[in-house]
Amino acid sequence: MTTKALVSGLATCLLIGGCSSSEMPGSGTASGSGGATATGGATATGGTSASGGSPGSGGATATGGTTGVTGKGGTTGGTGGTGGSGSGGSTGGGGRNGVTGSAGRSGTGGHSGSGGATGSGGSGTGTDGGLTVDCTTAFPTSGAKTTTGTNVNGSADGLNYGIWTNGSGGSITVFPNAHAFSASWSNSQDFLAHLGLDFNASKAYTAYGTIQAQFSETKSGTAGGFSMIGMYGWMHSPCIEWYINEDSWNGLAPHGSVTAVIDGATYYLTTSTTTGTGGANACESGHTGGWTNITSTRASARTCGTVTVSDHFAAWAKQGWNLGTLASVHINVEVGGGTGSIQFPVANVTTTSN
Repeated sequence: MTTKALVSGLATCLLIGGCSSSEMPGSGTASGSGGATATGGATATGGTSASGGSPGSGGATATGGTTGVTGKGGTTGGTGGTGGSGSGGSTGGGGRNGVTGSAGRSGTGGHSGSGGATGSGGSGTGTDGGLTVDCTTAFPTSGAKTTTGTNVNGSADGLNYGIWTNGSGGSITVFPNAHAFSASWSNSQDFLAHLGLDFNASKAYTAYGTIQAQFSETKSGTAGGFSMIGMYGWMHSPCIEWYINEDSWNGLAPHGSVTAVIDGATYYLTTSTTTGTGGANACESGHTGGWTNITSTRASARTCGTVTVSDHFAAWAKQGWNLGTLASVHINVEVGGGTGSIQFPVANVTTTSN
């Protein structure tokens, strides 16, 4: 809250009059014989009174601090303006021997304005990347829609979801009024379930501004020979399947010699070439053969937080890795078999540009 201080100095002029001279009696003449009495001396005129000094001007009004804007994700509110503190002008000196008194000094400025209030942060943890995730969010139940299959696609509450597997299938559950989902599988070999944003694949990632994903998850059961929990998607021309790994059932991998610090954490950056059936489905029309995998793997696992996805893309480009146009950004679980399940009470992807 801004405080404005107003200090006005008021100088008072004190006029001091000159002193009157005392009367000096004239000396009489000696009496002559028969002479007249001498007249006394004339009365002396008193000195002129000095005019007092002009009043000192009051201190300037200080500008108060601007009110802080409520923070978003715990950012700090505005800082206060600086005013001067000051007192009123001093009293002008009185006249001496009829000379005009000096004017009082001007007052200094008002007190400094107070700073703006600190913005209120979001609740919970997972504040990396500037957006706050409430890691205590309960998994929704109202309006749940469950789909089972080996190749599933759909949309819910403005986001796109899907399943892909080369095994026996699994299920995904989404909600009409919540950015959340769950998935389950049983010996499905390579199984993926995900929720996020699909793009028309005609623009580079830089066209979407800051891309962020917020997630919170709890997992159970087993995940076979490998598992990855985090962000996932595809790029076209060249065909790239990319991952940002945040958590796992059986240890985060892969690790490499190239690292980058993103959202305050260290990630290992790797790239490789792979082949299989997935690229034929997800790459641009007419693609044949293998495709590129690019991965960021967090040095320490976590189950809740914000990932600035576009910062990972920029870190890969800095390595000279050729990035294509952006096709999708999803929150993803991928497992290599086993029997298990996972819930994402928070699963959202946002951009600052369309």
